[in-house]
Amino acid sequence: QVHLEESGGGLVQAGGSLRLSCAASERTFSTQRMGWFRQAPGKEREFVAAISKSGTNTYYADSVKGRFTISRDNAKNTVYLQMNSLKPEDTAVYYCAAQRPYYSGDYYYTSEYDYWGQGTQVTVSS
Repeated sequence: QVHLEESGGGLVQAGGSLRLSCAASERTFSTQRMGWFRQAPGKEREFVAAISKSGTNTYYADSVKGRFTISRDNAKNTVYLQMNSLKPEDTAVYYCAAQRPYYSGDYYYTSEYDYWGQGTQVTVSS
């Protein structure tokens, strides 16, 4: 069972930056596609960004493209989400997610991810 733990959320003013981290418990981390999703109050959970097993390929929602950067360090079993130029509409609980080892599922759908963190709150004030 893969355990994921997010950190780095908080309150920031519009235009500011935050860096989220997600630490994975298992050594299978390098064999797993990773993603970040977010869920605002009253809304469905939505795709934010994803990264391939090696970190070579990255994918972003249009709403965050050019502002957010996903990266990973397989030696540390950690994936990151650098968030710049934050907007009030970025306010949400952010979740880290992992696909099962060696699986190459679609990046965008929550159903393709087998493991989820508990989430970290990001609040952007105007």
